Amino acid sequence: MATEAASPQTAEYVLYTGTVRWIILIAVMLGTLMQVIDTSIVNVAIPQMMGNLGATLDQIGWVSTGYIIANVIVLPLTGWLSSTFGRKRYLAASMIIFTVASFMCGTANSLTSLIIYRILQGAGGAALLSTAQATMMEIFPPRQLGTVQAIYGIGIMVGPTVGPTLGGWITDNYSWPWIFFINVPIGIVATILTLKYVHDSPHKRARAGVDFIGIGFLAIGLGSLQTVLEKGNREDWFQSDLISWLAFFAVAGLIAFVIWELRTPHPAVNLHILRDRTFTAGSVIATVVGFGLYGGIFILPVYLQQIRQYSAQQSGWIIFPGAMATAIVMPIIGRLVGRFSPRRLTALGVIAFVVSMYMLTHLTLDTGPDQLFWPLVIRGAAMGFLFVPLTLATLISLSPRNMADGTGLFNLFRQLGGSAGIAFLSTFVARRADMHRATLVEYINAYNPVALQRLHDIQAGLMAKGFAAPVAKQQALMIVDRMVQAQAMVMSFSDAFLVIGVVFLFTLPLLLFFKKGRIEAMSGGAGPD
Repeated sequence: MATEAASPQTAEYVLYTGTVRWIILIAVMLGTLMQVIDTSIVNVAIPQMMGNLGATLDQIGWVSTGYIIANVIVLPLTGWLSSTFGRKRYLAASMIIFTVASFMCGTANSLTSLIIYRILQGAGGAALLSTAQATMMEIFPPRQLGTVQAIYGIGIMVGPTVGPTLGGWITDNYSWPWIFFINVPIGIVATILTLKYVHDSPHKRARAGVDFIGIGFLAIGLGSLQTVLEKGNREDWFQSDLISWLAFFAVAGLIAFVIWELRTPHPAVNLHILRDRTFTAGSVIATVVGFGLYGGIFILPVYLQQIRQYSAQQSGWIIFPGAMATAIVMPIIGRLVGRFSPRRLTALGVIAFVVSMYMLTHLTLDTGPDQLFWPLVIRGAAMGFLFVPLTLATLISLSPRNMADGTGLFNLFRQLGGSAGIAFLSTFVARRADMHRATLVEYINAYNPVALQRLHDIQAGLMAKGFAAPVAKQQALMIVDRMVQAQAMVMSFSDAFLVIGVVFLFTLPLLLFFKKGRIEAMSGGAGPD
């Protein structure tokens, strides 16, 4: 059991028994799973919510957007909040806020109240990511960090994939409030375990006063940026005055935030840790991982549902083997990370991910579960290779007093990468589809005998079913138009997976900034203060 009076110079893990460490791991894992799954679980319940609450698609979108914006704003502040209120109280309070907000979401009878409770959920969920991860890094000895981060990472990586599947099952068999109610018993157990076994870090940084100006700039900058990423594609980006103004506030707010935080003596976010080249390089790679993970999870179901006409639940089960591959590989990598250099394992993960993206560039109108199985399994395994060594190599060089700040920024970069991935790829797919359609249409003309024969065959088939010749001709043209549109969409999805692969490939040089050697040799770094 830890003691509050431990010396700041003492490694915190010696203050806990082995049993207590694993109980705390269970507690924070439960919290993390709730937080990550709730990021995506509501998406499949949106049609039911719209009907029950009388909301439009644009209005109901704030149920997801409000949650993510609150989460992103609070994430970089988790280090300061943990130091100000104490790790135990802050983590437990966040679990209570998340649990109560979940219950209130399930009982909400208006769109406004649901959005308010989702914002509270997102704010409470930030600690369930970063403070929980910082706690794991501090209370376990270096030799166990690989295994611990592997177990913890299952929630981070598998949650976004399982969320839509679980949400679809709950919505189909019960009703949408139950996607929130299931958090309540889990949150109660996690809170009790946290209050009983977690203690404040002996390495916490004492901070005087509250940096209201820095927090204000951060809220304006990140809140505006996240809204741009969430709403930009729907509003046609900078054709909208709203998006243009939000982009201005995002840039101005973040620039002002960085300048202020670097100059104020008591910053809310310790940006000086970015001087650690390993941490900075790892954070950039984490941004790309978020781009590929969340972006890929976004566009693949769209392909399955729009092109292949699968239901949301069927799409979830097709993607499920990839999530299982991640869950299986994670513990294996957790053991290997103590024997091999993290940057080599991360490089293998990047290469495997690129291979899976290349395999997904061969999509057709007939690609089904059998053809998608191995690309998705390889992608899932690659994520297992990426998360554990990347997380450890990025964070372990930081001093214990900087760990809370580091995990907050690290998770922020991954979250922003995911939002950027979804925003970019949704726009990219739509515009590439228009481009491919324009190219394909050029071949549908009176001088192309193949196109003319295809039109003639379709028209003849319709006439054989009783359609009059003029109607059959018009219907044949509409059928060919839909075929061209579908083919253009498939080509655009293939292009999107190619882009993801290329972006991942460009992260390989960043691994040169990682320290050499195994995790044990890298631990205990002083890091910049």
